[in-house]
Amino acid sequence: MEQKLKQQLAEAYNAHSLNRNESEIQDWKLYERASFLHRLTRTYKKKLLEIGAGPGKDSLFFQEAGLHVQATDLSPEMVEHCREKGLQAEVMSFDQLTFQEETFDAVWALNCLLHVPKDQLEGVLMGIKRIMKPGGLFYMGVYGGIDQEGVWDKDFHHPKRFFSFYKDEFLESILTKHFHLEAFHKVPQPSAKNGPTHFQGFILKK
Repeated sequence: MEQKLKQQLAEAYNAHSLNRNESEIQDWKLYERASFLHRLTRTYKKKLLEIGAGPGKDSLFFQEAGLHVQATDLSPEMVEHCREKGLQAEVMSFDQLTFQEETFDAVWALNCLLHVPKDQLEGVLMGIKRIMKPGGLFYMGVYGGIDQEGVWDKDFHHPKRFFSFYKDEFLESILTKHFHLEAFHKVPQPSAKNGPTHFQGFILKK
């Protein structure tokens, strides 16, 4: 990812870090992470990486459930909120993961990889796969249902953020080049106007 794009994303999330730290999590997102935790515990996965961790609410959930968690985010302010929660957290871009190969049993990525330019997604996926152990599980959740790329004009963040949105079949075709598809489901987003029509939840296996 270009440094300018990363800087804009970091600035946007720095500015909203306090609000995101204090806001309530939507019920369907609570269900997403609880379902993934159930799958992890059922398959004896213990070491989890969260990319795009934000203020660390999901990382804390997984840590309190007994997992060894590493959180990363592009925003220094978000990482500080993670550390305040007692999490191991680092400022790190998801296209430049510096961990050793086959470090993690699982990766959790909720609504962060939608900021990757489309021509760079496969490179990011390969980097994620590199740091996963064989048989590791990868949760990727993004908004989609439309085919679109660029700065979102109606974004309420400043600076406005860059997004990539995909139709279901096309995104699935990219993901299955690199991972085995364990599960896919959609969550409708009825309030969206001229934007993504639903959330896309993928569970993938190395």
